Amino acid sequence: MNLDTVTEDRIHSWTSGNFDADTKAEISKLKSDNPKLLRDVFYTELAFGTGGLRGIMGVGTNRINIYTIRKASLGLANYIKKSSIANEARVVIGFDSRNNSQLFAQETARVLAAQGIEVFLFEELRPTPYISFACRQLQCTAAVMITASHNPSEYNGYKVYWSDGAQIVPPHDQGIMNEVQSIKSYDDIPTVKIDNKLIHILSTDLDQEYINAIHGLQQRPHENQKNGKQLHITYSSLHGAGITLVPQSLKDWGFSNIFLVEQQCIPDGNFPTAKSPNPEYPQALALGIETMKKNGNDILFVTDPDADRLGVVVMHNGRAVTLNGNETASICTWYLCSSLKKKNMLRSNDAVVTTIVSTELIPTICKEYNIHCEEVLTGFKYIGEKIHLWETNKSKLHFLFGAEESYGYLVGTHARDKDAVVSCCLLAEIALYAKEQNKTLIDLLYDIYSEYGIFREIQYSIDFPPGKDGMDSMKEMMRNLRSKPLDEINNSRVLIIEDYLTQERVDKVNQKKEKINLPVSDVILYKFDNNSKVVVRPSGTEPKLKIYAGVRLNVFCEAEHGIKQCDDKLQDLINAIKQKLSL
Repeated sequence: MNLDTVTEDRIHSWTSGNFDADTKAEISKLKSDNPKLLRDVFYTELAFGTGGLRGIMGVGTNRINIYTIRKASLGLANYIKKSSIANEARVVIGFDSRNNSQLFAQETARVLAAQGIEVFLFEELRPTPYISFACRQLQCTAAVMITASHNPSEYNGYKVYWSDGAQIVPPHDQGIMNEVQSIKSYDDIPTVKIDNKLIHILSTDLDQEYINAIHGLQQRPHENQKNGKQLHITYSSLHGAGITLVPQSLKDWGFSNIFLVEQQCIPDGNFPTAKSPNPEYPQALALGIETMKKNGNDILFVTDPDADRLGVVVMHNGRAVTLNGNETASICTWYLCSSLKKKNMLRSNDAVVTTIVSTELIPTICKEYNIHCEEVLTGFKYIGEKIHLWETNKSKLHFLFGAEESYGYLVGTHARDKDAVVSCCLLAEIALYAKEQNKTLIDLLYDIYSEYGIFREIQYSIDFPPGKDGMDSMKEMMRNLRSKPLDEINNSRVLIIEDYLTQERVDKVNQKKEKINLPVSDVILYKFDNNSKVVVRPSGTEPKLKIYAGVRLNVFCEAEHGIKQCDDKLQDLINAIKQKLSL
């Protein structure tokens, strides 16, 4: 296979430079056995994006390994030193259960300390939202979490937070990216030993502080303590970090009847019982559902490996019914608003933040309760950014709840990222509230539909081959969609097109154009004359194109029949889009 000069130079640098023997041997093996893969691991550099690094582990500049981790860490250190007084800079580092996560966390600490930065390194795995919390509690300049969240076992990542505990956003993201890109060499980055005096090892130091911080977020603390034991909960951490805090936090809220999915509560980066440890996937929930049924429990909570996403399954009329992210977020939004209103504690400046790909039911509920709902781009960092902006610019808005359709939720401001730990506690409280009325969360959802209409959504992914060829095909499809935009689907006319790459909203009815006041992003959104919505965007971490579709039904006889009507419409909508894209 012919390689371009840049790729050849990178390969030569790694085979002749100061790299370890195993790395060099693996490159030699790829040369002889798999030249196409060799190209893929060296044809580009793993991009330090707006949230950090995410990729497949392995050798090469386009993979996660100790050398790409060191480079990212040096870039972060250089930016911190330019932004802070050097001897006051401090960074907290955490990691999940993934293979090499602890090693990569230690490498990060060794590089930062070599640059004179004080480091707090957790000795054991901890949830991602806990590291966001720790960043704030320890008054750090930044935080790093080694995780690839819900991706398969071959992935890992490097997530960066700033001093407010939220993921990096402008100007910090671009500033760190520039510093990382300016580093040309991978094999001469200074490090210190892990026992350096600037590296402080943390154990369970902040666990109780975190539990205390979320304790005050209960809406019904007296009822939880009195009746919490009546709710029977099954919990799985999907071999990840949730086991370190979820059971303890639930018990603190009064929920003591917790049945663990024992096989999945053992941390293991190979995820032996869940090939894709994503609570959005039925396969990841199967063992938990089996355990829930066996024990006659009421509800199942499943957190992903870094415990920032939460899957919920409810026993309803003898069946295990899975709630999707939009349904769970809608239930939480309704419950918080209705509970606070009953106590005359819902303030006119309370606000909910959601994303442009999430359900329209959330803003509909907020409108009914006369509170503000802000829609942001996909990614919880934009929700964290809103919390920070509202706190610092003397805005009258007060953050109440944040949610995105991909199973991420946050109540409270103790952390600035989605938090499956506190979300388990909140959902347990809501499930207990329902049980006291001989209802389930499904009954509450149907009550919400009766009041606001049925909102249903679906996500369809178009997968592309890994590597350069797949990424090029994905980009080409987005280019085609822009050059030939949709105008109608299934006899429904497009009313509005929002292109977040050009930051332009086109009103096709009134022939008007206006600027979108959100950051540039490779996303196209369509709104149709039948209350349906379609959003198309590339994945930020994998070679796949994501299509989100949503419909609304205002008039129906009973919920389950109306849901089926909506789901049929959604499938027709997806089929029509696939046809338009020539799939």
